[in-house]
Amino acid sequence: MLFSTYTHAQPRLKFNDPKKSFGFVKKGVIVKVEYPFINTGNEPLEIYDAKAECSCTTVDFPKYPVKPNETDTITVYFDTKSVYDRQDRLIEIITNAKTPKQKIRFKGVVLQ
Repeated sequence: MLFSTYTHAQPRLKFNDPKKSFGFVKKGVIVKVEYPFINTGNEPLEIYDAKAECSCTTVDFPKYPVKPNETDTITVYFDTKSVYDRQDRLIEIITNAKTPKQKIRFKGVVLQ
């Protein structure tokens, strides 16, 4: 019997660190959190959407395909004007990668 090793062409999203901490900030500050990533696959990676848990969080991501072995950054902005105390947020990243949905997370404390 003949076996072949067939590799599917597909992008792969790999974060350097999918979990971040912004430490302590005063209420009203807009926190900026960056998530560097690399496409470790063999096809261009496309990010279709980024879903945040609340309207206080916005996400900026590349709107163009990220080529294989190239790096880029997803940037999250967290507006603290309506929150306080401990914060722990998840963002779902939706792509054309082998694992199409991945989560990134940030934590911190908002002081009054």
